[in-house]
Amino acid sequence: MPHTILVADDDPHIREIICFALEKAGMRTHAVTDGAAALQAVERRAPDLIVLDIGMPEMDGLEVCRRLRQRCDIPVLFLSARDEEIDRILGLEMGGDDYVTKPFSPRELVARVNVILRRARPAAAEQVDERRFAHGKLVLVPASHAASFDGRPLVLTGIEFSILRGFLSRPTHVLGRDVVMASAYAANIHVADRTIDSHIRNIRAKLAAAGCADAIETVHGVGFRLGRCGG
Repeated sequence: MPHTILVADDDPHIREIICFALEKAGMRTHAVTDGAAALQAVERRAPDLIVLDIGMPEMDGLEVCRRLRQRCDIPVLFLSARDEEIDRILGLEMGGDDYVTKPFSPRELVARVNVILRRARPAAAEQVDERRFAHGKLVLVPASHAASFDGRPLVLTGIEFSILRGFLSRPTHVLGRDVVMASAYAANIHVADRTIDSHIRNIRAKLAAAGCADAIETVHGVGFRLGRCGG
């Protein structure tokens, strides 16, 4: 079954470009013009992913994402204007999976959508990683996209899960930002350092809420490494 993508943007030209590119890539699309309509569309039938414009009037994309995260973990790809860097960072911290800056390449947008979808739902059973990763009280099971700390489940986005799996696969290593990025994104996709830092902050916050205060340590000038994680 093709993936269904909800596109929420108040610019009809942008909606048309995105829908055309996604449909050409074999996906189904549903387009809405504002944040309220996006939430209503999700209530009627949850899509596989939402392409969400940050700068919509009345209810912006950040507020839509905040409300979505109160009830579901549908992947979100933000669209943002070039001069809205702070909004992009806030969007990732609110639980967005990635962002594309306007003006954007439709090919890049499709590539980023595909990355997020692969992270969210492995495509075939034979390709699923059957290993179980454990470090201290932190446990990840890629086959079921399950994560927990001290027995308490963690709700992670697909990219957060992939980043954390990258750390657990090399628990004693210090990982530079380029290695962290490679854990979560395709090789041909550029990701800013601030994007990686935002994902790391999100992971730390979620683990701290579960009782792990030392999930990921910063090694200044080098990168990041796993903490003891209660071990």
